[in-house]
Amino acid sequence: MSRNLTAQKSSRFLIRPELPYYLIIWSTVFLSALGLVMVLSSSTVTSLEENGNAYTLFVRQLSFLGLGSFAFYWAFRVHGSVWPKMARYGLSISIVILLLPFIPGLGKNINGNRSWIEIAGFTLQPSEIAKFLLILWCAFQIRNVGEVAGKGSSVKLLLPGLALVELLIILERDLGTALLLFIIFTGILFVSGAPFKYFVGIGICGLIVGGALVLTSTYRMNRFVALFDPFDERVYKFAGWQPAHSIMGLASGGLWGSGLGASKQKWANLAEAHTDFIFSVIGEELGLLGSLLVLTLYAALIYSILRVALKTKDNFSRYACAGIACWFIAQITINIGSVTSLLPVIGVTLPLISYGGSSLLANLIALGYVLGVARRTPEISEGIKASRMRKVSQ
Repeated sequence: MSRNLTAQKSSRFLIRPELPYYLIIWSTVFLSALGLVMVLSSSTVTSLEENGNAYTLFVRQLSFLGLGSFAFYWAFRVHGSVWPKMARYGLSISIVILLLPFIPGLGKNINGNRSWIEIAGFTLQPSEIAKFLLILWCAFQIRNVGEVAGKGSSVKLLLPGLALVELLIILERDLGTALLLFIIFTGILFVSGAPFKYFVGIGICGLIVGGALVLTSTYRMNRFVALFDPFDERVYKFAGWQPAHSIMGLASGGLWGSGLGASKQKWANLAEAHTDFIFSVIGEELGLLGSLLVLTLYAALIYSILRVALKTKDNFSRYACAGIACWFIAQITINIGSVTSLLPVIGVTLPLISYGGSSLLANLIALGYVLGVARRTPEISEGIKASRMRKVSQ
């Protein structure tokens, strides 16, 4: 009898309309806090070597977390009518900021990618902000054009803009971001109900372009070879080094981990331990349980975003939230797939956790937007008020 009552209470809790609102808040808070701790743990060696101070990278990340928190709150509280106005010019703004890395003296080349700009000593990646702006632009175009002329017309309108943005990102040699935008765009079209024939065409074009980029680059080909066996002597000291030592770190963590700050792989063995491969450090220091906690928080976050997308009555907000969910799903999958050597290493950060001010800022703005949509959705808003009344009555 008690088990049935517990099951009924649990089911009622899971279907509460306000649940996604609170899950977004708390999963964002916990992931950001964990990310800050893990950046401190994983970046001290690199920070000491590059800056002579073990805490330089941590302080920078803390600064961007503070800035991102204000941006998160602004995106949450701003009036809903602001977003469609911004979305109208999302493509134009994205193109302008993606051209900034090509300006001499402003653009900066990091690890062969010219997708960065440096301002007042801070390094920023415009493509991170462009992801969010393009999601808004796609949602705006699908709502305005698709509802009048049909879903096929919106696809034809979106494709030239996507192709131009993808070209700019490929010229910056940032194949990871190009792949992410491609997946996000495909996900938004799927949610909008675009005809199946367009997915076939887009998929074939993606395979041709992606295959050409891989086959014409020895470095990218070696990464695919390392995918099958990173410990192979032919690739271990080259393209296999990162995935091999990432696997070593995850394997040595065990169930409980070696302890916070006790990672061995971050000591010059695992390159980009505080950015692309921070999940490996989490697995090594916090063990399987810590890794599962991170995955659970991500699952709660994505579930909540999709719940908000389903609950809202505004089509623009629905498409935008779905695009943001696709963004997080794709980026998390690619990052963890690279860390576990299930996917080739293409240099994608782990949302809210990896070191990187541009990525953190873009993630928090996007989540603040989704939380604002939840607040403006009548069913969720009423659920929040009812929840507060229950707490007051108790």
